[in-house]
Amino acid sequence: MTSIPIRRALLSVSDKTGIVDLGRALAARGTELVSTGGTASALRDAGLTVRDVSDLTGFPEMMDGRVKTLHPAVHGGLLGVRDDPAHAAAMAAHGIGAIDLVVVNLYPFEATVAKRADRDTVIENIDIGGPSMVRSAAKNHAYVAIVTDPADYAMLKGGVTTIDQRRLLAAKAFAATAAYDAAIAGWFGHVDQGARFPDRVTLPMRKLAELRYGENPHQLAALYAPNTGGDGIAGAQQLQGKELSYNNYNDADAALELVSEFRDGPPTVVIVKHANPCGVASADTLIDAYRAALACDSVSAFGGIIAVNRPLDGATAEAISGIFTEVVAAPDADADARAVFARKKNLRLLLTGDLPDPARKGRMLKSIAGGFLIQSRDFGTLTDELLKVVTRRAPTPQELADCRFAWTVAKHVKSNAIVYARDGATAGIGAGQMNRLESARIAAWKAKDAAEKAGWEAPRTIGSAVASDAFFPFADGLLAAVEAGATAVIQPGGSIRDDEVIAAADAAGLAMVFTGMRHFRH
Repeated sequence: MTSIPIRRALLSVSDKTGIVDLGRALAARGTELVSTGGTASALRDAGLTVRDVSDLTGFPEMMDGRVKTLHPAVHGGLLGVRDDPAHAAAMAAHGIGAIDLVVVNLYPFEATVAKRADRDTVIENIDIGGPSMVRSAAKNHAYVAIVTDPADYAMLKGGVTTIDQRRLLAAKAFAATAAYDAAIAGWFGHVDQGARFPDRVTLPMRKLAELRYGENPHQLAALYAPNTGGDGIAGAQQLQGKELSYNNYNDADAALELVSEFRDGPPTVVIVKHANPCGVASADTLIDAYRAALACDSVSAFGGIIAVNRPLDGATAEAISGIFTEVVAAPDADADARAVFARKKNLRLLLTGDLPDPARKGRMLKSIAGGFLIQSRDFGTLTDELLKVVTRRAPTPQELADCRFAWTVAKHVKSNAIVYARDGATAGIGAGQMNRLESARIAAWKAKDAAEKAGWEAPRTIGSAVASDAFFPFADGLLAAVEAGATAVIQPGGSIRDDEVIAAADAAGLAMVFTGMRHFRH
């Protein structure tokens, strides 16, 4: 059947948003309203005539509402094939009336988990009757419309549904129950049973946007977030500019993750290009931090992504506007900053609210041919207990501060990562090379180039600290850092040639500390 009038509708919702208006619209078209519990009360309070499900089934709601719709009078009315003589005869013989519309949204399981409710409360928020009705109605969508999203109520107010509408609604309904069951399975396996990696993994997510294209124009892409809502870049408010691309999201996420490492520190600016930081700095003011970050590599910064750990002010926005920038992400922006960026129509300004906790736990997923790799987030942080001085000379307080800064940045640079830093700013960054020696040389070369462009007498690698995301397998990478002028080194250690590297550091008068923690990022 193509178009079906809604003669009887069963309404049973946890989220009451818009349900009264829908009930009024349906009642005005002559639809019989059948409902349960709180939904029935809300409709009656609005002056609508409502038939209880218990009147339909001949059984009262029982067991604290656990049993109310699980009955042939309900599911027969949903599953009966109207033009099948045998089905029609069975419905007539047992007094089962057809139900043309079901409006259901399920118990708030994920919201209950998010509130850290006790186990019994979580279990009680596992909906049974709701998903059963959803699936029954969706299976029989040739005759029954199933609505699980209040955003779809508008299409029902005419009192008739078309086959195209019912197909669309059925698809959404099966996606809703699949995501609901995925959330329950995930909670049981990961939280309740404590399995770090359950035997089966399902990811309940919702689409936020279809993107213009993927990494390249011939690739398709979309943005998804957990059903419970996205935070960080996925949940940021875009104030202006054209739509974000796949690469914009990827780069903005890299910038936000790094600047979040400094969320409790001084004003800090991160500039990212192609998912790698090309300049990072902390200072007394945001504008000074921006200038120091830009000075590290002003060439790569052109067309880059910027993230800051403080609300943007007008002066900093004006400085950022001095070169072409794709995206700026900030916790907030004052009126002056917004006015400055409003003149840059193509610049995207993202307001993230609170920055993510860099120590938060979670899982990361990467696709490979034929499968997926899942790992925990790299939430490792550097503590005093981890640091081990391995050279004859210990770092000075300033060298140690620069080591910590360089180490934090190196955690977010593609391996093999080498980062030179001095006075709370990166001096040179070497990323993504096939060997550590080349990364050290590239970072030093970039620092020299930056000095020439700025008119400095010497590159900022002179007197800097250098961080390596993994151990130096040979002394050559460390010697390249010595040649660049570094005076302190921070690295994980753990190479079979550690003694050789330590000896080279002592011979050069370097201070070196081991962390015992590696930060590969591929």
